[in-house]
Amino acid sequence: VSDEAAAVEEGISLAQSPLVTVTFQRDVHRKQKYLEAEPKALGITQIGLSVFQITCEGVFMAKDLRYKTGIPFFISSLLVILAGSVAIAAQNLHLPTLRACLGMEIVACGASIFNLICTLLKMDSLPSYCRNYFYDNATLHYGETCYLIESTQSHFYAEDLVIQVALLAISGTLATYCCKVTNCCSPAPKMV
Repeated sequence: VSDEAAAVEEGISLAQSPLVTVTFQRDVHRKQKYLEAEPKALGITQIGLSVFQITCEGVFMAKDLRYKTGIPFFISSLLVILAGSVAIAAQNLHLPTLRACLGMEIVACGASIFNLICTLLKMDSLPSYCRNYFYDNATLHYGETCYLIESTQSHFYAEDLVIQVALLAISGTLATYCCKVTNCCSPAPKMV
């Protein structure tokens, strides 16, 4: 009945009005989609895991148990920390902040992939004194120590891989939700 009243009100007869009219309305609660991703929890997780990795990398470098590729690893981990901070800040649903969050989460995905590759490359390394043991065949004590270090490092690298995959998944999730809100992949619906 209200459609008939609207058609008559506009001066159009019922015979001239279309059978079905389709209108697209902008979803006023579109920005709320970002909050469904729990950005505060995911951002804090990104920051916490990255700080943990930076701390572990620093300890291993200080004890000369890793390759000297720590600086790029530190930089990419700092980028992930920055992305987590922007994700938390984007909870105010301000569109420029959401766009910055999208950009930083894409950068964090790249940084996580870089760290993942670095971790895979470092998995086959031995500390320098273990290389000397295997080539010089020194005492048995060094052999046991190197075996313990190798087993500890393999467990640590496995943990590092799991953390990198988790950070990649978190960054991808936040980037997806930011993309939904900012309409970066499709045009915004318009009123017809």
